[in-house]
Amino acid sequence: MTVPTTTIAPLASLPRFTAITKAIEALKPSEPLYLLHPEKFTAAAKQFLEGYPGDVLYAAKSNPHPYALELLWNAGVHHFDTASLGEIEGVKAVLPEAICHFMAPVRLPGQARAALEKHGVTDFVVDSDAELDKLLAEIGDAKKIRIFVRLVASLGGALLEMSSKYGCAPEEAAWLLQRVQASGAQPCLTFHVGSQCLSPFSYAQAIEIANRTVTLAGVAIVALDIGGGFPAAYSGQEPPPYHWYFDMIKEAFANMDAQDVAKMCEPGRALCAPGMSLVTQVVLRRGDRLYLNDGIYGSFDEQRFASFDEDYPPSALTLDAKGKARTPTGELRPFRAFGPTCDSADKLPRPLMLPDGLSGGDYIVFGAMGAYTVSSRSNFNGYYPDNWAVVVA
Repeated sequence: MTVPTTTIAPLASLPRFTAITKAIEALKPSEPLYLLHPEKFTAAAKQFLEGYPGDVLYAAKSNPHPYALELLWNAGVHHFDTASLGEIEGVKAVLPEAICHFMAPVRLPGQARAALEKHGVTDFVVDSDAELDKLLAEIGDAKKIRIFVRLVASLGGALLEMSSKYGCAPEEAAWLLQRVQASGAQPCLTFHVGSQCLSPFSYAQAIEIANRTVTLAGVAIVALDIGGGFPAAYSGQEPPPYHWYFDMIKEAFANMDAQDVAKMCEPGRALCAPGMSLVTQVVLRRGDRLYLNDGIYGSFDEQRFASFDEDYPPSALTLDAKGKARTPTGELRPFRAFGPTCDSADKLPRPLMLPDGLSGGDYIVFGAMGAYTVSSRSNFNGYYPDNWAVVVA
C-alpha cells in the first residue's frame, strides 16, 4: 500500500479556533477533520513527568504524526519508544535531539546497527537467544549498548494482552541476563502488562516478577522499563485515576532489592488520546443507518477499545440557515455507522447514540481520538483523512 505523500504544514500555520463549533462554522468540512488540543497534550505529559519516578518514553506507534511529536516535545517529553528504524527516522526528522529507544524484541536484519550508527540509539530489547545472537553480531562492541530482556507479563487487567507474541519466562530471562552481562552490554529488564490496562496492580505484580528474575539470574540490572499499557479514558471504561498507577508502581519499586536502577515507562495512548478530536460528516442517512466520510480504514481502528453508548454519546452538530452550529433535535436513538469505502466491513463496531433529527450534511464529533487514528489510517478506496486545525482553550 502506498500512503499519499503530502506536504505537512507547520503546526503554527494551522487554522486556530477557540471552540470546536467555531471550527465547524468556519471550515464547513466535507472531509474528516482532525482537531488538535495543545493544552490536553501538555496536561497529559505533565501528569506522567511529575507522577512517574523515572524517564517517560512516548510510544511513537500510537501517534507518530509530527504535530503530536512536536506538542509532546514542547510539553517536556524528550524520550521516545520506537519500534522500527522507520519510526526512529520519523522521530529524528521532526526532533533531531530526541532520545530514541529501540524497544521491539524482534528487529529486521541490519536495523539495530543502523539505529546505533546513524542515530545514536543504544537501547535494544531481546527475548530469545537467537535475537540476542543477531543483535550482538550486528553491534560488534556490546559495551556501547544496554540490552533489555523482555519478560512475559500475562497478568490480566488489560483489554489487549501483549505477552502471547513477545516475552519469555523468568528462567529464560535469567539466562539471557547472564548472557547479556557476559557480552559486555549493560543488562536490563522490561515487560508489557497489556494495552489499555485498567488494573494498576498488574504493574506491581510485574515489577515483583522482574525482581525475582534478577535474583534468579544473580545479575545486577542497570534499568527496568515497565512498558506501556497506561489507559486512556474512553467512554464506557473509565480507568482508575493515574495517581493510583503511580502510587502502586512507586510502592513496588520500593520493595525491589536493587534501588539504584534507572526506571522507565512507555505510555502511548495515555499521552496522545486526549489531545485530538475528529469531526466527521454524515454523507447519507437511511433510517437507522448513517454513512460517514470516515470509517474503520481511516480513523476508527481504535474503536475496538472505545465505546460510544448512551452514557457518553459523541456530539452531533448541524448548521442552521445562518451557518451557526447547534445540536440536532430529537431523542437519542441508536444508529449504525458505516464508513465511506465499498467494503461492508467498514462499519463501527457499536451503535452510536445520536439525536433522531440527524440528517445528511450534519456533523458528528468524536473526542479522545489522538491514539491509533493517524497511525492506522490507510488510503483504501482512495480515502485518506488528513485535514487539520487547532482548538485552543
